[in-house]
Amino acid sequence: MELGLHGRVALVTASSRGLGFASAAALVEEGTRVLICGRSKDSVEAAHGELQSRARHGAEVAAVVADVTEPRAPARLVQETVERFGGLDILVANAGGPPAGRALEVDDAAMEAAIGANLLTSVRLARAAVPHLRVRDWARICFIASYSVQQPVPTLALSNTARVGLWAWAKTAASDLAGEGISLNLACPGPHATERMTELGGGGGVRMGDPADFGKVVAFLCSEPAGFVNGAAIVVDGGATLAL
Repeated sequence: MELGLHGRVALVTASSRGLGFASAAALVEEGTRVLICGRSKDSVEAAHGELQSRARHGAEVAAVVADVTEPRAPARLVQETVERFGGLDILVANAGGPPAGRALEVDDAAMEAAIGANLLTSVRLARAAVPHLRVRDWARICFIASYSVQQPVPTLALSNTARVGLWAWAKTAASDLAGEGISLNLACPGPHATERMTELGGGGGVRMGDPADFGKVVAFLCSEPAGFVNGAAIVVDGGATLAL
């Protein structure tokens, strides 16, 4: 299938490892020009080198060391992408997940940090990106969230709360953008073989997904043929979610 991504420009945040990296890799392999970012200089440089080795069809990769959860970082990263590549077609908003914790165990500070990182960061990115996306013939926004938007995970109260809030905002914003050729969707991973899952104690015997496969789902949601997919939360969890 021709995804129409050759020559397009994408910003993929928190993309030096894990599912963010997998998403950037899938786009680069389709010929997209991509700006990646991460908090660790070493990780960003390693990811940059790896992505450059995978670049196909004229793809380019730029890399910035940045903490996307810092309030001013989203606007800076959008501007950096536009200056580097001359525009912006695709935003893939990702941020590291909050720590585990049950609902009555988390305090206000932890809740505020989770909402800041996993809700407000994506909203800030979208607000900064939309003026640039509007001038393209078509554009895509994809938020990397979690399967917990469909079925809360008891030990991930912080993630559950922030991701569902993001889903509600995205569902509302998607209808506002639909008439402008901009789609906005969520890609919602279940357990995948990433460092994040190791930090959370592993999959507990649950079958783990391949991050590369998840990245391809993100690439499709960002593609030209996916233009009529809008306001959707695409769960990628191997059937782990039981909710209808």
